[in-house]
Amino acid sequence: MASSSSALLTGERLVVFLFAARVAHAAPARLAAPLALLAAAALAVELAVDRAASGPASPLRRFRTRPGASSGILLGATTLPCVMLARLIQLSRILPTDPSGPEEFAYLEMQYWAVSISCLSVLAFFFWHLCQSTNNGVSKTLKYGSLMVALYLMTFLVFLLKTDGGLLRIGKNAYLLFHGVAAVILIKHILEKFPSCSSFGEALLVSTGLVLYFGDMLAHTLSKMEFSASSEALIHTPGTRSEIATVIQGILLGLFVLPLLYKCSLQVWAYCQTLGKQRTQTVEKQEEKRIGSGVFYVSLLVALLMLVPSWTRLVGLEVHPFGWVLNYMFTNSYGRLALCAYWICVICVSIRRFYSISKKSTTERILLRKYYHLVAVLIFSPAVIFQPAFLDLAFGAAFAVFLILEMIRVWEVYPLGRTVHQFMNAFTDHRDSEILIISHFSLLLGCALPKWMSSGFNDRPLAPFAGILSLGIGDTMASMIGYKYGVLRWSKTGNKTIEGTAAGITSVLAACSILVSLLASSGYILSQHWLSLSVAVTLSLLLEAYTTQLDNAFIPLVFYSLLCL
Repeated sequence: MASSSSALLTGERLVVFLFAARVAHAAPARLAAPLALLAAAALAVELAVDRAASGPASPLRRFRTRPGASSGILLGATTLPCVMLARLIQLSRILPTDPSGPEEFAYLEMQYWAVSISCLSVLAFFFWHLCQSTNNGVSKTLKYGSLMVALYLMTFLVFLLKTDGGLLRIGKNAYLLFHGVAAVILIKHILEKFPSCSSFGEALLVSTGLVLYFGDMLAHTLSKMEFSASSEALIHTPGTRSEIATVIQGILLGLFVLPLLYKCSLQVWAYCQTLGKQRTQTVEKQEEKRIGSGVFYVSLLVALLMLVPSWTRLVGLEVHPFGWVLNYMFTNSYGRLALCAYWICVICVSIRRFYSISKKSTTERILLRKYYHLVAVLIFSPAVIFQPAFLDLAFGAAFAVFLILEMIRVWEVYPLGRTVHQFMNAFTDHRDSEILIISHFSLLLGCALPKWMSSGFNDRPLAPFAGILSLGIGDTMASMIGYKYGVLRWSKTGNKTIEGTAAGITSVLAACSILVSLLASSGYILSQHWLSLSVAVTLSLLLEAYTTQLDNAFIPLVFYSLLCL
């Protein structure tokens, strides 16, 4: 019994429970109850997966997860619903004064249900696989999890019955079911096509996040199309979306369509090549690689110059997105151009310095990577204060460049593929696999997502800094101090120390006090109590100490959610 209790109450699960309880406590009961049921179902599935994994014939063994990481299903299933619920709580504070507040609140509530249904569908997917094995020894846990799923579905049905009837209810129901089905298909694809690249929890976070993002894009597209008089009544998106958000969504849509376009183009070229084999000699391998690279670059141009502007024009942006970006850059541009020059200088100096250190020095790889976290603080902090809208666009551009470079590296596109691989490989760690290098993506998105989600109404001035504070300062100081001076470890199997966590908490609180002074001089007022801020910082750094998941992905979202309360 004692060993069973210790296995149930791990440090990561306890921190996730406190995080979800803090968010649920601040939310109305009709929204907090589904979160509690989802967390209970996720805990049951995680326990069942962990117990099945220790058996000789695990039904989920077909999916190879990242070595050294726990399943992380509880953390992965509760993070995004907590983020959406925290945003609902934040938005509810302006409902009495903002005329557009109810419309935005209704759509955000729909997104909360969409991401929750996505997580529940993935849990049901794991549950179904576990049920395929009759001798896995987890029958009690599965019965408990199935009860939580049933209770959640009952709560969801109550929500649907409270909405307007007829076509509106059908549209919302189809929209939410689309998210659930798409999330299951996507996580299955991620786990099968990218083995050993992620844990179950990380794959769950990525799949539900992508489905939510592109589901929002679909809803935005449908609301702008006038093929049906009732199309806006089905799923109506708020009219407060900025042009920057539209440009970023369009570019990301083109880049996510690019692999499909590239593969189809390669197949067409290979078919044409087979038709001409009777008249020509076999194409040499080197020439074949160059032709394939040419196909990639042509596909990239088609995606960016044709597909992207087609979608942005469909949703209301009349000018070409790249023309809009250039006009935005050079209109009242002194501050933006100065910021770009500052970024270029910092990036060039840091990359050249750290790359030479990685080749010649015996410095630990983990410490070298934390220097890049400090560089992120130097790059992003001034922009959040002085050019917040431009930073949104810069984050989108940087993410697009990272996606293109990763495609070039993975597919070994001539002539940059090998060079990019050698450079990226200098900064990898145990969480990167031979297939994908994701650390730079997680750092960029960890800093960008809190800023993107804080666009528009935001009565918590520290919320946009959630990623910069938690990763650039908290995580960095915890790693450096813990590595050099840490003695007392949080667990026997882990390498995180109490000294490092204490240093991280202290450094983030100190940085917050400095930021509050700077923001006050710019007209912002801190409307959050220091006790609530201290709880947010402590829980985030405790999660960093206990979790074996990709902390760059989870910690900023957890910290952002707690800052919004």
